[in-house]
Amino acid sequence: MTGQHRIVVLGAGYAGLAAARRLARTARDARITVVDAHTSFVERVRLHQQASGQRIPTWDLREALEGKHIDFVNARATDIDTAGKRVVLDAAPALEYDSLIYALGSIADVESVPGVAEHAYSVATLEDVNALPTPDGPVAVVGPGATGIELAAELAESHPGTRVLLLGSDEPGAWLSARAQAHIRRTLERLGVEIRSGAKVIEVSPEGPRLADGSLVESAMTVWTTGFRVPDLAARSGLAVDPDGRVLTDATLRSVSHPDIYAAGDAAVVAGPGGRDLRMACATALPTGKHAADAVVARMRGREPEEFRFRYVLQCLSLGRRDGVVQAVQADDAPARMVLTGRTAAWVKERIVRSAAWSARP
Repeated sequence: MTGQHRIVVLGAGYAGLAAARRLARTARDARITVVDAHTSFVERVRLHQQASGQRIPTWDLREALEGKHIDFVNARATDIDTAGKRVVLDAAPALEYDSLIYALGSIADVESVPGVAEHAYSVATLEDVNALPTPDGPVAVVGPGATGIELAAELAESHPGTRVLLLGSDEPGAWLSARAQAHIRRTLERLGVEIRSGAKVIEVSPEGPRLADGSLVESAMTVWTTGFRVPDLAARSGLAVDPDGRVLTDATLRSVSHPDIYAAGDAAVVAGPGGRDLRMACATALPTGKHAADAVVARMRGREPEEFRFRYVLQCLSLGRRDGVVQAVQADDAPARMVLTGRTAAWVKERIVRSAAWSARP
């Protein structure tokens, strides 16, 4: 191959921007282009704050990227022509690439349960959050995972007097230690959140979620926080993917079916400690984005890249603006003994969120 190496990064979330930032330093002789359907970067891990009426930071992608000599194309990728090595876009000419980093992230799964797409809101993207109306009656938050817990706490704290229910099959924070779970429940109840564990939602109607026992939880607004899915672009384009549509990668984050394509973040299957795939999270998006960039540059220079190594350290949840939980975890993400709670945990969580945004910004 002759001429300037063309690197295209699909997606300007945490993984895509972490890759672009690393490439700006290590591949200055390459032409780097980032493609995203949005013009601004939003701190996705703060969307529960915006959903409660707070303003969260955003910044202009073109300004940030082009300031580091990275081209930015505001468009949506509609196809990857793997034979011709080009990305087809909906609002711009197709882009040819020598190396492609696939980092399109994830979106809310609103298709798995009847009625969710028609009668529920979600908080997976800024567009989702901007569509949320101001609470005017009971709010049912479905999903006792991190997103549901953080959203229920923010809504209860910022809208005192509004009835907020948190529904789910499991106890909130069930994957954490007993101490962390106890603090989450105690804090949510102090904020006025009604917790209903063992409540499996099988349908969402205009009147609210319907449970497996046939009962209806009446609500003026239902917010769905259970489950995420990835765009189907990789699968439609012929890349090897798992049953959920995530790109299958080798130990260097290279596609197992297309050697010129790498994947990072939520849209990639990445092996982690203990043989478990890494979970969808900002904590994994940033390092996988950086490593994908390093792998591209290594092969561009004629070297074999190192294998991706990763271990988990912490899991952090905010419980409103003045409380939280920081759970130390083992390498494979299993809860360890140490737990921080209260204002100290809220302070640590805020610093981690700020650090994540700084790590992504070119």
